[in-house]
Amino acid sequence: MTDVIARRAELAENLARVEERIADACAAAGRSRDEVTLIVVTKTYPAADVRLLAELGVRHVAENRDQEAAAKAAECADIPLTWHFVGQLQTNKARSVASYADVVHSVDRPRLVNALSGAARPHGRELDCLVQVALDAESEAAGARGGAAPESVATVADAIDAAQGLRLAGVMTVAPLTGPYAGRPASAFDRLREISTSLCTRHPAATMVSAGMSSDLEEAVAAGATHVRVGSAVLGERPRLG
Repeated sequence: MTDVIARRAELAENLARVEERIADACAAAGRSRDEVTLIVVTKTYPAADVRLLAELGVRHVAENRDQEAAAKAAECADIPLTWHFVGQLQTNKARSVASYADVVHSVDRPRLVNALSGAARPHGRELDCLVQVALDAESEAAGARGGAAPESVATVADAIDAAQGLRLAGVMTVAPLTGPYAGRPASAFDRLREISTSLCTRHPAATMVSAGMSSDLEEAVAAGATHVRVGSAVLGERPRLG
């Protein structure tokens, strides 16, 4: 019990720091704090931490590996949470992901759109889907960390919009490690904002912009992110995987 109390206090302190960072970033950008949703990325951490986070007011959690996500979502099914899937997704995992995820951030090709649509319909669900944009990708190529090249965003978005069981929600990116935006998260997120603005001319409801993590959430908020995905700043440095 002592360990649980200590962990809860640690998470509360970390959450307060992150909330202060988001609030300060919003103030600096002339935005309301209500415009930015915090998604806590709980990968590698146990369901017990998800429960503690929920007690502390967190309502959005994310995972990037289906096997871990499915088990954790099932264990926490009694908690009113919105589950986000943020990792690269193979088509053969679409059926599992569609059974628990509310939002899929990593849709980057029409084949995956078809797989998610086919998986969502039997569950009677409508999944919010984001087009993952690869800002390290050459024209028409896939990024090193997944994602569609900027030139392919409209094609993927149109496929989502036309698919049964899916709803086009917006765009997502990860600050790239290579290419022209490497080491320049502010410029990368500005580019994502341009892509989002263009997308909204075709799909006005696709207003969600998922960008920014523990190290660069301020730059993302300044560029108009509506959702930031924060893991280590809330949960601590991740244990090394063996």
